[in-house]
Amino acid sequence: MKRTARGFGDETSLFAPVASMGLALAVIGASLGAIAVSRGVPLWLATLMGALVFAGGSELMAVGMATSGAAPLAVVLGGVLLNARHLPYGLALGNVLGRSGPLGRLFGSHLLVDEAVAFALAESDPQRQRRAFWAAGLTLYGVWAPSVFVGGLIGNGVGDPRALGLDAALPAGLLALVLPSLRDRPTLRAVVLGSVVAVVLTPLLAEGLPVLLALFGTLAALPDSRGERSGAREEEAA
Repeated sequence: MKRTARGFGDETSLFAPVASMGLALAVIGASLGAIAVSRGVPLWLATLMGALVFAGGSELMAVGMATSGAAPLAVVLGGVLLNARHLPYGLALGNVLGRSGPLGRLFGSHLLVDEAVAFALAESDPQRQRRAFWAAGLTLYGVWAPSVFVGGLIGNGVGDPRALGLDAALPAGLLALVLPSLRDRPTLRAVVLGSVVAVVLTPLLAEGLPVLLALFGTLAALPDSRGERSGAREEEAA
């Protein structure tokens, strides 16, 4: 009974942040649909892309490149480069999807967006990580393609998410989710170094590469062998 009540409490505690993130994502999806249709992309294709790709940045990039005359291969390579960060995402969440079976892992990898990963990594217990990942992933996936469809129907009345400030809303939400992890000093060092690398390289490299190279920040989280030896000596002396 206590276990059931605890699980119910975990689910209810996820409701508000997941719902707010889903609402913000829905507005961005509607904006993407409006932009795609205004540039000549058929509504059915924009909606299908939302369901099969489920990656807002890649979809917006693909629409912009394809409607500007870019070669299909360039569009595909741009999407691969932009989403290369999903490789470390998959490694970080191996324990979350590992018990889901082949089909569960396949569908779970489709839900591997920034927000769902952040919700999962904000939890320390493996069971709560799985619950958070699936709750966030399914909610965000459920609102994305329908919002793209509605945005395409409404057209230009949706507006640009940057003008509404929503381009900053999702990163701010992700930051709030990972803040508790920054209490750990190695994690904090890795985040600071990775952020510096990304900020410095963003004006210099193609989109997607700075985020990928920011993974070098994890080197700052490696244990200091000198610190470990001194700590071991202190323990032996005690």
